[in-house]
Amino acid sequence: MVVRGDVRQEVGARIRELRKSLDISQEELADLADLHRNYIGSIERGEREAGLNTMARLAGALGLSLADFFAPFRHPVKPRRG
Repeated sequence: MVVRGDVRQEVGARIRELRKSLDISQEELADLADLHRNYIGSIERGEREAGLNTMARLAGALGLSLADFFAPFRHPVKPRRG
């Protein structure tokens, strides 16, 4: 997965894809991650940007580490010059 556009859209799509692969609803994921179902929906639609703690909770609820969750993303980092 290469990040091209809005990162929120890409992350939301990844969460939706993983959730559906587990055959669980947004409400079930919300319960597992101790979040509100509406918040899950807004993240999946790319309307909200989840913080690192929220991402850790979501990844854990999906049975993944943060590293595994983000592994498909490829975003080259250009070194900054002083």
